[in-house]
Amino acid sequence: MRTLGNILWFLLGGVFMGLLWWFFGVLAFISIIGIPWGRSCFVLGKFSFFPFGKEAISRDQLTGHEDVGTGALGMIGNIIWFIFAGIWLALGHLMSAVACFVTIIGIPFALQHLKLAMISLAPVGQTVVNKEDLTRKY
Repeated sequence: MRTLGNILWFLLGGVFMGLLWWFFGVLAFISIIGIPWGRSCFVLGKFSFFPFGKEAISRDQLTGHEDVGTGALGMIGNIIWFIFAGIWLALGHLMSAVACFVTIIGIPFALQHLKLAMISLAPVGQTVVNKEDLTRKY
């Protein structure tokens, strides 16, 4: 079922949002100082292409140190990200979610777009894992 969901997702709009993530990744790489953001863009762009069966979580959850957070530099990075790319990616995911909510079949896709919209606002400190790995660990 996950494979079918990913194929439908990709064909019905996931490809556009994934490419938008990669576009911002390329722009970040061009700026040299944006390379860490660019790397995150490619990881999250791949997640945006095929999101079903994967989950975006805080890197702190992987280490078990949930009180650490992303720190001051991570917070500054998220603020810079929000201004230059986050708001645009979030709007793209929100518009896609609205379009998917129109049909009953599209509701799971819309919910996934809403998750991606939240991630796109502050991606520093996030990572993508398989859901099976997540359930095995916890």
